[in-house]
Amino acid sequence: MGTPNDQAVLQAIFNPDTPFGDVAGLDLGEEAEEEVDEDGIFPREQLEQSKALELQGVMAAEAGDLSTALERFGQAICLLPERASAYNNRAQARRLQGDVAGALEDLERAVALSGGRGRAARQGFVQRGLLARLQGRHDDARRDFERAARLGSPFARRQLVLLNPYAALCNRMLADMMRQLRGTGNPL
Repeated sequence: MGTPNDQAVLQAIFNPDTPFGDVAGLDLGEEAEEEVDEDGIFPREQLEQSKALELQGVMAAEAGDLSTALERFGQAICLLPERASAYNNRAQARRLQGDVAGALEDLERAVALSGGRGRAARQGFVQRGLLARLQGRHDDARRDFERAARLGSPFARRQLVLLNPYAALCNRMLADMMRQLRGTGNPL
């Protein structure tokens, strides 16, 4: 019948709307790590200012004003240079601007500052995995998605399925079968 991982992959293929974290049998090697309070070490007033600047940056980026977004994220970084969140956000704005090298630099810093734990690390691993995937570095992408999945990212778990060559083959075979069934007039 296949291994539990094979069954989990098939479950994800045939039921793509199922929350992937709930698929029985998927083993990423470790349990999802508990969430850590990443911000508890920072002075409250500076933390609130930094978060406000990041929110302004996110809003500017969503409005298409990347230069303002980068400026706000930079201000947040200057205010709390040891806080990983602003580096993750600036990486996203840099990537949108086409500065992949700058984005990767910020993601490396975010992952290092987070110690590879918590929400900032999870976000950094996902973003870095996506960039690696876009660059065709699938082994690097897989490693980052595995780390993000261990930190509880359902998106990273879905990306791992997509990077699985067996899942891709199954998806292709399933799509071919569905096309053939539709072509014969058989009801699905």
